[in-house]
Amino acid sequence: QAQLRESGGGLVEAGGSLTLSCVASPTIYIFHLMSWHREAPGKRRELVASLTSGERANYTDSVKGRFTISRDDAKNTLYLEMNNVKPEDAGVYYCNADQYILSLGHRNYWGQGTQVTVSS
Repeated sequence: QAQLRESGGGLVEAGGSLTLSCVASPTIYIFHLMSWHREAPGKRRELVASLTSGERANYTDSVKGRFTISRDDAKNTLYLEMNNVKPEDAGVYYCNADQYILSLGHRNYWGQGTQVTVSS
């Protein structure tokens, strides 16, 4: 059973930076698509950024130019670098990964989430 574990959340001032990490086990290589999602109080969980195993990245419009998604395969880790953070970026950030198994189809995994709080 694959697992994802996020870390790096915390309190950040508006305009500041924060980097989130998501460690994948047993290995990041089994996932063809990984992504970060966030859930703010009273709002639906939304996709923030995604990254394919071929390094193709996509971002929601509100974070383009400020956030960068990347992965370090040697460390089995997915990152979300957040720059020029805004109050509306606050929420619980979740790591998500999709695994495709030829005989079973898609399996999707979520981490437990990490809280990002933005002070203005």
